[in-house]
Amino acid sequence: MPKRKIAVLTDSACDLPVDLAEKSGVDIMNFEITVDGESYTERQDFTFDEYYEMLRTCEKVPATAHVTMPRFLAQFEAYDDEGLEQVLYVSINASGSATNDAAVMAEREFRQQRPGSRLKITIVDSRTYSVSYGWYVTEAARKLNNGAEMGDVVEWLKDKFSRVEIALAAYSLRFMKKSGRISAAAAFAGELLGLRPIISLIDGKSVVRKKVRGDKEVLPALMEQAANNMDDTKEYMIGGTSQPIIDELAALCKKKWKAEPLITFKLGAAVASNTGPDAIAIVYIGEKREDV
Repeated sequence: MPKRKIAVLTDSACDLPVDLAEKSGVDIMNFEITVDGESYTERQDFTFDEYYEMLRTCEKVPATAHVTMPRFLAQFEAYDDEGLEQVLYVSINASGSATNDAAVMAEREFRQQRPGSRLKITIVDSRTYSVSYGWYVTEAARKLNNGAEMGDVVEWLKDKFSRVEIALAAYSLRFMKKSGRISAAAAFAGELLGLRPIISLIDGKSVVRKKVRGDKEVLPALMEQAANNMDDTKEYMIGGTSQPIIDELAALCKKKWKAEPLITFKLGAAVASNTGPDAIAIVYIGEKREDV
């Protein structure tokens, strides 16, 4: 097997299934998470489903630590020692995590420590969360492995990230309140009245687009939010914390849009720590945002 010349790297908030990440040759930097004083490493110390149970029983909302500069530096040095020529790192939304900044600082430190290295490091801010960037990282890896130029792949990624949107709903508002996605007052009123907010996540900014009463109205409202903003490609993905609800939403979307989701996936720990253990989302491609 020929030695690889290019590495594609991302972080564990990408929520890629393990088999897909391995098949695509994507390396993942895992987040550290503290739950009730105990430290864990995402994707190593628990499964997605095990983490949802931890969320349901924890006394405090877990704290997620960004991937640090020394860890990135060690990773870049390892790539250099391997003899790689290029590295593409695609990060979680930079405005919501210090991980992107840590990678940028590590690249600068790497240049100072190894001025003669030929390794080229390219860092891209996805401006989003979960498989809404994870999926496109795997596609970027495929393009690079097939001989595409790095500059062309980066432009392709930036175009996708200027279009990707998320419609999200949480059946419990405790974690959304803590993460700041909705106000404490709105969370209290929502729980009291049985309201479920339909939230859009675009370029890292969350906006409550609608409130529906009762769980049965959540999936139709999510589909309405996506349908009103989706472009003609009907390119979408379904993710959440409950496989039966994921499957139900995927079936509804397939029937309505006459297209299969690109992927269905479970929310990982870094994302679920903010949404809570009972969440469902549609990721879709909308119109290009020129200000991105």
